[in-house]
Amino acid sequence: MFDIENCILYRDFSNGDILEDMAKALEICCNEPEDPEKSKPLFYSCVNRLVEMANAYGFTGNLWNNYLTYLLVNHENAFSTSCEITGPANGSLNELALHDFAIFKELYNLEFTAFENFYGTASCCNLINHYESGNNRGKQFNERIRNRLCTLSQLLAQSVTPEEFMKHMVDFYKDFGVGKLGLHKAFRLEHNGTGNEVNIIPITRIAHVHLDDLIGYDIPKKKLIDNTEAFLAGKPANNCLLFGDAGTGKSSCIKAILNQYYDRGLRIIEVYKHQFQDLNDVIAQIKNRHYKFIIYMDDLSFEDFEIEYKYLKAVIEGGLERKPDNILIYATSNRRHLVRERFSDKEDRNDDLHTNDTVQEKLSLVSRFGVTIYFGSPEKKEFQKIVLTLAKRHGIQMEEKELLLQANAWELQHGGLSGRTAQQFIDYLLGQQ
Repeated sequence: MFDIENCILYRDFSNGDILEDMAKALEICCNEPEDPEKSKPLFYSCVNRLVEMANAYGFTGNLWNNYLTYLLVNHENAFSTSCEITGPANGSLNELALHDFAIFKELYNLEFTAFENFYGTASCCNLINHYESGNNRGKQFNERIRNRLCTLSQLLAQSVTPEEFMKHMVDFYKDFGVGKLGLHKAFRLEHNGTGNEVNIIPITRIAHVHLDDLIGYDIPKKKLIDNTEAFLAGKPANNCLLFGDAGTGKSSCIKAILNQYYDRGLRIIEVYKHQFQDLNDVIAQIKNRHYKFIIYMDDLSFEDFEIEYKYLKAVIEGGLERKPDNILIYATSNRRHLVRERFSDKEDRNDDLHTNDTVQEKLSLVSRFGVTIYFGSPEKKEFQKIVLTLAKRHGIQMEEKELLLQANAWELQHGGLSGRTAQQFIDYLLGQQ
């Protein structure tokens, strides 16, 4: 019988239905062994859900152990959140966690093949212990996290003592963190259907772009890297605004920064203009965690009639509560000053009693970004260098003169000189092969 009700820290799992039902099925088996049919439907319902979970997450091997491991790495409690990124917790928390891990160690010893004899039928129980997912990679985790979780599952199952079991869990929490914030890189915001509470939802598929993939722009990239590394090192760092021409790699740089520094505890939360009023709630949810968060705003700009930037101003700098040290704001924009400016504004100033106040209001938002980085369209030679590098990287076999001739014709018809145009041209050539 399972002693899951005796756990102190690890209880009330959000996905604990399989664990609870399996405990009920086992209890029926123990109390009424003469009637195996009574527990059989509940048991096979658990098996069904284990298989469905394996399909969603790409699990292989022992699905029961993988499920238990999934519960442990996702459960946010006093012990797990204390261990994330910073390492082992101290004091009484260790003893409480050790108590719970002793219970879970017994759960890992559950032998599914024993149920085959109990129910008197040839079942698929053995397949649950040695499950193969085929070509399925799952949709909820990236491959690296999924493989690490399956490896952790094997280590926990092989642990001889609760102390060894706990050591493996602490190592995982330190390397990856706990819960959705630990297992995922990027997030978006979503309101639940019952109220105004904002939820931070993982983004499971993100572009695997790296800084080396971005050709040129060495000075802008270095400014962004220096600021981010200072942030991760706990040193003073600034909010960043990446502005400039379209298609020059501003957004790609942010994604590359995430991929490069995820292992050091960097996470990104993508926020849109209509969600700025939720920023205080978001900050309240993440300010006491051990990760470093970048709140990312892509293609940020405002028209005269849009007032959302006032929420942003207060959050960045100006509210009574100090912005937490583990949060920065990175934004990209095609506009240097973010708020739209027109020639007619100068004419309107003739009727404005306090002209300077109006100008300062429009500039007050961009001034809250301590680092501004310019991304300009490449010159012709730089564009051609980008094309040649991308062509070599993707293995395109074409005479250089012909390649550049086609690239020049392409950029004239498809958006001009930019890294995005070069990539689109290369994608076109790859599609023709």
